[in-house]
Amino acid sequence: MNGDEEFFDAVTGFDSDNSSGDFSETNQRVTGVIHVDTGQSNGIGRAGEKPPQENGIQKHRTCLPAPMFTRTDFSVWSILKRCIGLELSKITMPIAFNEPLSFLQRITEYMEHVYLVHKASRQPQPLDRMQCVAAFAVSAVASQWERTGKPFNPLLGETYELIREDLGFRFISEQVSHHPPISAFYSEGLHHDFLFHGSIYPKLKFWGKSVEAEPRGTITLELLRHNEAYTWTNPTCCVHNVIIGKLWIEQYGTVEILNHRTGDKCVLHFKPCGLFGKELHKVEGHIQDKNRKKLFIVYGKWTEGLWGIDPVAYESFRKQERRGDPPRKAKLDDAAEKADSDVSDAAPEAQETVQVIPGSKLLWRINSRPPNSAQMYNFTSFTVSLNELQTGMEKILAPTDCRLRPDIRGMEDGNMDLASQEKERLEEKQREARRERAKEEAEWQTRWFRQGRNPYTGTPDWLYAGGYFDRDFSGCPDIY
Repeated sequence: MNGDEEFFDAVTGFDSDNSSGDFSETNQRVTGVIHVDTGQSNGIGRAGEKPPQENGIQKHRTCLPAPMFTRTDFSVWSILKRCIGLELSKITMPIAFNEPLSFLQRITEYMEHVYLVHKASRQPQPLDRMQCVAAFAVSAVASQWERTGKPFNPLLGETYELIREDLGFRFISEQVSHHPPISAFYSEGLHHDFLFHGSIYPKLKFWGKSVEAEPRGTITLELLRHNEAYTWTNPTCCVHNVIIGKLWIEQYGTVEILNHRTGDKCVLHFKPCGLFGKELHKVEGHIQDKNRKKLFIVYGKWTEGLWGIDPVAYESFRKQERRGDPPRKAKLDDAAEKADSDVSDAAPEAQETVQVIPGSKLLWRINSRPPNSAQMYNFTSFTVSLNELQTGMEKILAPTDCRLRPDIRGMEDGNMDLASQEKERLEEKQREARRERAKEEAEWQTRWFRQGRNPYTGTPDWLYAGGYFDRDFSGCPDIY
């Protein structure tokens, strides 16, 4: 099977390409500002028609059609040892390492805690707005906790839309490039309170026992009522034990959220695990004004919640702590002793929950997962609903929508043989289309996004061109 998935893809939510030829899909150059879609706020249906609720779904499902396929019979090492001496990018991973979602749908998980954006829009003070935005940025990576299955690589031209009237937003994404892989997204509030958009193309590094995904691409949030724009980049995601042992994930790195109107900045430090796991999942940081004066301290865990407190109260608490008992030493348990072994990076035991400082303000708390989450790829309740397709929805959706992908649908239904066959067929169809374009010297034309520059940072970005929710899909490519 001549798949185009890198070995690195096997355990991360990110795409990479090794299909034949160096034909670039990213040579369109369009400059401009972000386009606000002028379609009706509900986004579905033509004039005079009553739009179905939330992509036609009145009540969202609470479980998948079939439980997660067991991975106990598969080992990445068993695959790699047969490929010694081969280029890693040529190794195709079994579908058993996937989860039944496209990477475009995983991006949509940023919106699970969109209430924080609505809350930010309602705050009269910029400091309070930044607190909400910081919480939203942290919440955006929370769904990755214990998610070790990889999403399906989006096909070039693939799209995903989500309209949630109950949550007050609509969302559209498109795979705008396959070489290099770039996913662009755009979301807007149904009450015209925000725009949220960006493009994602992480850089992958293989460190022997782990795969590190360094984020690339700017994420932008605009609060329209305040004429404010915030930009940031996600932290680095690392998946441990890709060869042998139990897979586990950590996020680390510094995330800086800039308010381009006021100059305020929130600096968030996602802590690396550390030798004994003391820092696992921790996030610490502060909000500062344009003169670098600290206005607010934030702390917590991206797997649990985020709190904030006034800097004076924070320093007072820390001084009391230093005058009190010496800090308790972490126990060097068996897992920690094995942490630097050649066998695997032992997953640290999660430390006790966040020590909440008296006087702190809760900014965000993670949603509890459904009781059957472990049998559903550790999906959240929000995630479980993303690939739902009810009768009649295919008449509304673009023909390129992820929900219509037969390989993802086959895996969700528990038919792994069909899923594998369809995945191979779709990849070959994509390669054949690429060869035809190269033969005709034709450039790929994106449908809903255009390449340009971010209007706030000036960096290269993919900007929404508008028009998706007018429902004219006549120019969509045949990718399935």
